[in-house]
Amino acid sequence: MLQTEILRVPSPIGHEAEIARAAALLRRGELVVFPTETVYGIGGNATDENAARAIYAAKGRPSDNPLIIHIARPEDAEPYAVTSETYYALAKTFMPGPLTVILPRKDTVPLSVTGGLETVAVRCPAHPVANALIAAAGVPIAAPSANRSGKPSPTCAAHVIEDLDGRVSMIIDGGECEFGLESTIIKLDGDEGTLLRPGAVTYDALCRICRRVQIAPAVLSMLAEGERPISPGMKYRHYAPNAALTLLDGDADRVLDYMLEQAKQPDTGFLCYDEECAHFPAGTPLFSLGPRNDLRVQSKRLFAALRLADGCPAIRKLYAHLPPKEGLGLALYNRILRAAAHQIRKI
Repeated sequence: MLQTEILRVPSPIGHEAEIARAAALLRRGELVVFPTETVYGIGGNATDENAARAIYAAKGRPSDNPLIIHIARPEDAEPYAVTSETYYALAKTFMPGPLTVILPRKDTVPLSVTGGLETVAVRCPAHPVANALIAAAGVPIAAPSANRSGKPSPTCAAHVIEDLDGRVSMIIDGGECEFGLESTIIKLDGDEGTLLRPGAVTYDALCRICRRVQIAPAVLSMLAEGERPISPGMKYRHYAPNAALTLLDGDADRVLDYMLEQAKQPDTGFLCYDEECAHFPAGTPLFSLGPRNDLRVQSKRLFAALRLADGCPAIRKLYAHLPPKEGLGLALYNRILRAAAHQIRKI
């Protein structure tokens, strides 16, 4: 087991030496976990096929699931991907930020990074620590979410330590992530795009840049039998808590009534809204996602709430509201749907 070094780096300013040490580890092919504005990432040198294999091993992740390469500036994609006018139009509006663009791969990116695909996913994070680390490393950083495969993605360093202590060389603690859900992923084909994973950059926002954007079927449903994932997060069961999660589809008040009936069972917990907590009997395992009408707060809290539920081993069943599919709700819907392995009950 590795001896993992944990560094507190709230800002690149005043922490140049720590960032330089982390960058040196990456150049040597070692793994470093770092914060982004979305979730924490487990990073390795994207030009080193052995580093990519080490990432898969640390996560316990299938090697057919492609990795995203992180760059410091949008133009840094040039040595690794075939860019386009549409890529730069998206970059001008959304980068640095929570957007990943899938482009044709150049040979400088090993197939072990792309999951064997001839495309590469490119992202330029806005988090100042992440951006400074990538710039200092001088190489693109391949970085999926820094969790054990299948578990909820980490939105703070404590989640990372729980999953990866002893599996990576260094964990950089940069505080709580701003968004809490992974980046939006769009695959480009000329001036059109396919939304593969929704995130903080919404479908409507993408449509203002691309001539047309279609939503991949896997965003709202399972991959077809034998279908390969072409971006991270497309597996049917992902971000999953230990307990069986069921999503409740119906009017919010009727869903609450159903939850209160289920609360009579001692092994049942609930992902609920702030306004609902007072209705449950004392001692009910509740994990509030935030105000009913605040999708941004709900998105930020989702993975942390799922991990809190995992801290209650007596819970065998979880219930939650099915989110809307509009705006930021689509990203929340996509993640919680996979956490529930597509288990929905109409109320």
